[in-house]
Amino acid sequence: MNTLRVLETPLLVMDYDQLAAQCLAWARQPRVVAVEFANTHIVTQMRHDPAFRELMRGYDHLVPDGMPLVWCLNRAGARMGDRVYGPTFMERFLAAAPPGTTHYLLGGSEECGGRLREMFARRNPHLEFAGGFHGACNTEGVLAGDAEKQVVEDINRLSPDFLWVGFGTPKQQAWTRRHKHLLHRGVVLTVGFAFDANAGLKPDAPAWMQGRGLTWLYRLASEPRRLGPRYVKWNSLFLFYLLFDGLRGRAWGRTER
Repeated sequence: MNTLRVLETPLLVMDYDQLAAQCLAWARQPRVVAVEFANTHIVTQMRHDPAFRELMRGYDHLVPDGMPLVWCLNRAGARMGDRVYGPTFMERFLAAAPPGTTHYLLGGSEECGGRLREMFARRNPHLEFAGGFHGACNTEGVLAGDAEKQVVEDINRLSPDFLWVGFGTPKQQAWTRRHKHLLHRGVVLTVGFAFDANAGLKPDAPAWMQGRGLTWLYRLASEPRRLGPRYVKWNSLFLFYLLFDGLRGRAWGRTER
């Protein structure tokens, strides 16, 4: 698998179909593989915050979820035509998941989980949801009450091929770092906003905005009070580090061996 780096973060160079095929291959292995859909926020926070960088050590692979990352990767020779956006990947993968694969939903509200099961069951009659948990997770990656122990036991008992995690950043990264070594097998995919977007609980940017790297602007307009401070901070830092690292020829390139 080809990887290139942006702001010192290694990112897989692949499209939706290639990632889907790779996920199916990983699911056949007797181990846990964790995949993060990394946008500019994730990459910038890894560059800026050592504690968050430590959380991300729980992941085996990161894929470029934002168009600015694709533009940087293409400058390094990736020749990518599109990003691999978490909500779109989840939608495509579950709609086409082959018979016999099993899935577990971790995160979101009860309403969100119900809508996801109902919608994808209509689109893919062969789809099997083995189980799920829709409750609170704190910033340390700890689930509320008895769920902290019971959910891991439930996942290992059901042994789903794919574990979809939608707590949002940084909760889902903290959960993965804390619990990955306790799981027996399966592919962990942390997709955050994909739960609410695919369930129809929150609007997503139209295709023309997504293609121009303006998803953040659409979401900012939808949730200005919650997302405004986050986007101001991390978008500004992304541009700063792009310039700072770029002056040293290290903004993007091949992964160092």
